[in-house]
Amino acid sequence: MSIKDLRLLSREELKNKLETLAKQLMDLEFRRKTGVEKPHLFKQVKRGIAQLHTVLNEKKREEEKNA
Repeated sequence: MSIKDLRLLSREELKNKLETLAKQLMDLEFRRKTGVEKPHLFKQVKRGIAQLHTVLNEKKREEEKNA
């Protein structure tokens, strides 16, 4: 999902996506011990988490600015 698409989502939707990606990363960490067949997924999931945090922080600053 692109950053533009993420900016269109509500805070609750972003938090749900963040929770999903965090669970996915934890699952990948467990599978790392047994040998992951797709190690590039770590980078994708971590990048997605970072993008979600960025958008959430942008929305938070925007709300503080308007309040």
